[in-house]
Amino acid sequence: MPKKVIFTLADTPTHPNFTPLYQRLGLDEVKFTNMRKAMSSLKKQVPDAVVCEFVYGFSNNYAGVNISNLDVMLFSLQKFAPSTKVIVMVSKSEQQYVGKLNNLFPLHAVLVQPVSTPTLEDILTHL
Repeated sequence: MPKKVIFTLADTPTHPNFTPLYQRLGLDEVKFTNMRKAMSSLKKQVPDAVVCEFVYGFSNNYAGVNISNLDVMLFSLQKFAPSTKVIVMVSKSEQQYVGKLNNLFPLHAVLVQPVSTPTLEDILTHL
């Protein structure tokens, strides 16, 4: 059986490092610090899961059309990898807004930061 692939989108400085967990679970992690590179990679490789951080669009950059930093990437997932599970980490202060995103794009899990290793491990072992 091939290894499951997980994309991690660490495009913010607060993204926790779960690489040791992914390795222990036998997941093949592909790490991105740039959303565009992650979306480009979807055309070549379909991940089983994506772990990313939600940042609400308070400014005009997002709020007019998009809800968050993840909207464009989630549209790409719908097109190129519709079966991919999306695991979103969100700060307590922005937790109230993540539901808007979930209404547009079904999220597999929403985890409030700080995310513990056992919590993420439980989700990943049930992919």
